[in-house]
Amino acid sequence: MTTRGDTLHAPDVLQGAGPGQPPARLPLVVYVLALGTFLMGTTEFVVAGLLPEIAGDVQVSVAQAGLLITVFAVGMIVGAPVMAMLTLRLPRRLTLMLALGVFAAGHVIVAVGSSFSLLLAARFLTALATGAFWAVANVVAARAAGPASSSRALGVVGAGAMLANVVGVPLGAFAGQIMGWRGPFWALAALGAAAMVLIARHVPHDEASPTVVSIRSELTAVRSGRMWLVLAACATTTGGVLSTYSYISPLLTVNGRVELPVGGQ
Repeated sequence: MTTRGDTLHAPDVLQGAGPGQPPARLPLVVYVLALGTFLMGTTEFVVAGLLPEIAGDVQVSVAQAGLLITVFAVGMIVGAPVMAMLTLRLPRRLTLMLALGVFAAGHVIVAVGSSFSLLLAARFLTALATGAFWAVANVVAARAAGPASSSRALGVVGAGAMLANVVGVPLGAFAGQIMGWRGPFWALAALGAAAMVLIARHVPHDEASPTVVSIRSELTAVRSGRMWLVLAACATTTGGVLSTYSYISPLLTVNGRVELPVGGQ
């Protein structure tokens, strides 16, 4: 599926280096966008380490609390393509800022909410914002870095999401154990607001494209049967892994205590 095709008036950046020369430095905006993907990757699975606490506080079962992860995943599936099409005519910087604003607001709602239904709605809203951000961030990073460094820029932005699972999720779960499960959501809301300020400062101003790809042409990509087979294979594999990962906390603990395997020391 094609992505928004308008040009971005990015500042001059260093082009690719010749043989034997160090690679060109990526512009700062690429790392700012990576921070955004780090926050959004963290929020997707930080719930996994806090399920028992959330379930006890809002008085639902652990299985029901797991829906907070499921509804976020559904929002991402729906949000990425839909929000990309709905924001086709908006400047990219504005889209990124709006996405981070909704992201921060969604976390505040979760942090203060006491109704499980409200938490589910806020998580879904946050996922839509995440989808909108990711749909635009890669394009902005690639264009800001220039043709010679676009692949590295995309790698850095994607690495933000990967780093979230390695660093952000464990730290969020650890903080939740110390300050209560709402603490990490307050922190993510604050960091999301800070990232919005950084986006406003470092992402170059761009105008909405006068020539916008039609939604009908965007939807032609879904006609490929091979694409659906690949997506089904990826979804099956990833779903099998993450279904276990989502319940890692209740699987390994009993009443907040670590549960050792039989015969464990």
